[in-house]
Amino acid sequence: MSRRSFLLAGAAALAAACGKAPPAAPAAEIRGPVLVLAASSLTAAFEAAKAAFEKAHPSATVQLSFAGTPQLVAQIEQGAPADVFASADESSMKKVVEGGRAAEAPRTFARNRLQVVVEASNPKKIAGLTDLARPELKVVLCGPTVPAGRYAREALARASVELKPVSEEPNVKAAVGKVAMGEADAAIVYVTDAFAAKGKVAGVEIADAQNVVASYPLVVLKGAPNRAGAAAFAEFLLSEEGRRLLESFGFRVS
Repeated sequence: MSRRSFLLAGAAALAAACGKAPPAAPAAEIRGPVLVLAASSLTAAFEAAKAAFEKAHPSATVQLSFAGTPQLVAQIEQGAPADVFASADESSMKKVVEGGRAAEAPRTFARNRLQVVVEASNPKKIAGLTDLARPELKVVLCGPTVPAGRYAREALARASVELKPVSEEPNVKAAVGKVAMGEADAAIVYVTDAFAAKGKVAGVEIADAQNVVASYPLVVLKGAPNRAGAAAFAEFLLSEEGRRLLESFGFRVS
């Protein structure tokens, strides 16, 4: 044994004798861009997550791209380079997995519920889903292929409410925008969307028996340009700090 090896072995033995293991090697530094494709309803929460993650990893930058979940799936299927995909529903994630685009099994990191959004002062006195059937009301829904649009139609069916939306929007941000600008009286979106647009719109609760719970899975994508960064960002969202952050924006994490 060389003198250097002998000294290293002796140091390790001494540390063990004192009840302390040798210090672990530092983890590889997370650096470079991390491209995240995320459902529109995650916008506010993920902007905050980006700031927190970059503070913890100064050599990394998170690049966020938001759209309706079906649009994001189409981008992934067309080979758009990305590291992480965060979906607003499990069926869209299933398409990504079955298409061989996922590097691992998806994990649910948040849940959401539906809410009716109305103009800030609620001038039409809308109190719940059944009021949306009033013929004078202009109601906006997301398109039927968008998770929020599909969930909204399920909730309306549970409430035995039939209506014809004045428009079908590509994502929840667009639906909320129609109400905020006075182009619609109401829209069915997520609780978190009403939370993010507080002051511009007001939220009206939907009864539990009529409501729908949305699960949000995320996955590191196969061929991710920054695999280490992707894994670190996913772990951050699932960490205690990430869960607290998501809860602060109205998401459920249990």
